[in-house]
Amino acid sequence: VQLQASGGGLVQAGGSLRLSCTASGSGFKIDEMGWYRQPPGKQRELVATLTSEGTTNYADSVQGLFTISMDWAKKTAFLHMTNLRPDDTAAYVCSARWTYYGRTNVRTSWGRGTLVTVSS
Repeated sequence: VQLQASGGGLVQAGGSLRLSCTASGSGFKIDEMGWYRQPPGKQRELVATLTSEGTTNYADSVQGLFTISMDWAKKTAFLHMTNLRPDDTAAYVCSARWTYYGRTNVRTSWGRGTLVTVSS
């Protein structure tokens, strides 16, 4: 399974962006999609996850500001980010936990990052 993320860019503080991440491949189902970010010079951190059962999990810093959603038919996850702040500047990376149909072992794929820069 390959993941392709898009939607990053330069935005002013207070602005909004929507990131997309599409999973491609065949014969698999997604159990969970997630967004992570890596600010410059820092470690990767969780932003949000969404399970196939609809359970979401958000980092405290983005709770109420970012929303993760999924078009399951298109295997595309979205991260809608509002009221962006300079410290949201990071490379945003999507991930997917998935299984092949008929199998039970869960695999994880990571996409390439899409850069979000928030100017003050």
